Amino acid sequence: MAETRYTSDHEWVRLEDDGTLTIGITDHAQEALGDIVFVELPIVDRDVAEGESCATVESTKAANDVFAPVAGRIAEINEAIVEDPGLINRDPLGEGWFWRMEPDDDDKFESLMDEEAYQALLEAS
Repeated sequence: MAETRYTSDHEWVRLEDDGTLTIGITDHAQEALGDIVFVELPIVDRDVAEGESCATVESTKAANDVFAPVAGRIAEINEAIVEDPGLINRDPLGEGWFWRMEPDDDDKFESLMDEEAYQALLEAS
């Protein structure tokens, strides 16, 4: 099973078997946003810096940016969530993923929060 890490911006990052990273927002994030009505995704083949805004999510409550957890190149986007933004609410950790990227530094994934650290962050807020 692929390993998943988290960011303090409530994004999940899954290391795939081919070395790419899949990025989405956590269940906590989609719940806080409410009903998601619009998603803007990054352009494929774009190089992004760690912490750079790559996507925008709009809900009935607010608009939020989704940031690159590491530096790298956008390899693929999930067109399904553009056509059906509610997919993020229904399956945020699965079919509601945002983009896949090729990281510049394979070791950066390890510096992201594991499940235990992310749960501690949620409990502290």
